[in-house]
Amino acid sequence: MYSLLPLVVGFCLLSTVSATATIPNKIYGVNLGSWLVLEPWMLPGEWLRMGGQDCERFHCADCIRSEFAFVQAYPNTADQKFNEHWDTWFTQDDVNELKDLGINTVRIPLGYWIVEAIVDRTTEFYPRGGLKQLRRGLEQLKNAGIVAILVHHAPPGVSLPNEVFTGRCTTDVEFYTDYNYHRALIWAAVMTGLSHLHPDFSTVFAIQAVNEPINDANKTPGYGDYQKNFVKTIRAMEDLLGIKVHQSRRRHHSRDVDASDSLNVTSVFDNMINQGPCGYEKEICDVLREALPILIDISFELPGLSFGSISGLDRQPPIMTNFMDFSWQYNNASNPADAAIGPQGYDDHLYYVFGGVADPNPDAYLRSICNLQRVQNDANNRNNPLWFGEWGLATEFNNTDEFLVKWADAQKLAYSKGAGWIFENFKIEKSEEAGDLAREWSYPEAVRRGYFLRDPAALHDPNVCDPYISPANSTATNSTATNSTAATSTGFCIIRFSSSFKKLLFVYLCLLVFMCL
Repeated sequence: MYSLLPLVVGFCLLSTVSATATIPNKIYGVNLGSWLVLEPWMLPGEWLRMGGQDCERFHCADCIRSEFAFVQAYPNTADQKFNEHWDTWFTQDDVNELKDLGINTVRIPLGYWIVEAIVDRTTEFYPRGGLKQLRRGLEQLKNAGIVAILVHHAPPGVSLPNEVFTGRCTTDVEFYTDYNYHRALIWAAVMTGLSHLHPDFSTVFAIQAVNEPINDANKTPGYGDYQKNFVKTIRAMEDLLGIKVHQSRRRHHSRDVDASDSLNVTSVFDNMINQGPCGYEKEICDVLREALPILIDISFELPGLSFGSISGLDRQPPIMTNFMDFSWQYNNASNPADAAIGPQGYDDHLYYVFGGVADPNPDAYLRSICNLQRVQNDANNRNNPLWFGEWGLATEFNNTDEFLVKWADAQKLAYSKGAGWIFENFKIEKSEEAGDLAREWSYPEAVRRGYFLRDPAALHDPNVCDPYISPANSTATNSTATNSTAATSTGFCIIRFSSSFKKLLFVYLCLLVFMCL
């Protein structure tokens, strides 16, 4: 029997927890890449100095090119090396710069190993101590007024082959199994509890289930069920804490519901752990019963996390569950909108530099991005709100500074049609080994070079796309403008068309409308 009673002595006073954050009206963000999930290409010099090695992407399993390989090679010093990296790669100076640049959101890639209890140390090798660093960073972001999305960037078992951002470079992809789905749900439950119970985690408004699953849904068996269980897990944890979700399909757990403004978390967790009535399906109950003791253990290590009588939890907004959008996968893929219970957001990533999007020349790039229909297509499939969680300025061809100004404007214009955008990355190492990578991949560097303006909402040229919009998209845009004008105007028409024919057509349509009134 696992009891929380010893905690009561330490946390018997009524306390309050700051409310979790809410999604900004428009997201202007950056990824904190290579902080808590290290990607050596972003900091090649530091990686070599730490003791890592360099090898080609599709041969990254052959050398020390991932966190797994590093810890396996240096078991006695890896924790110290990574702690030094965490301290120096993302700092208060970085937070100050992001705030000064008007950034309101960060997307934080995390590995499952940040919840150390779910790591099998006999076969899995990852650094320890990351959770304290996450708390430190979230506190600094909170003080700057910057909110966060926590991303399960590297789930257990590896979600993509030969990718260092999964934590281990290997062709042995095992995430899409019942065992690892279960561990990923425990991770989600723990992160949800922290987001509601720890004041420094109150910057979190969304938790993403997995970053970039395999595109071919035939290779991700059970992923649709995992999406549904991910949402159920988060909502069940919130239900335990008395956080209500509008129009949820949840069932009440065994906690007595009364008119009190406070919740005794100790009593609720103790009852659940010790096999009290659960009220959810077996998988979710099992997940909660494994996650709650982990949260208890974390409370002894993480300052500020307590389990006494806590007030105000019922007034906290629920966490937004977050998935890659429906178009990310093919071959009869599941629609993540089918999993939604309460607030949910959708993520899309668009990199032209890797090919397959547009012909490798400036005109084709601008024509493609200026006619992008992903926001509308996602909305038609209930994937709304949509934000673009990763994108950059890199291209397949040698670009000029003049082109990058247009390319930056056009991408921001396209992505802002949705809930907003999150640039990849917040910074890139400046070193001989890195060369000029920062030019296309570092947001602050792009501002310094003039590709972005200091105001993230501002554009050099709001009409950058005008020469590239196709007739079909132009008609759709004009139709939208006409409908908007008709809805807000009663005695006049506003004409903003360049050709005489369009002007006459528009006047004729206006006359027909007035004749019918």
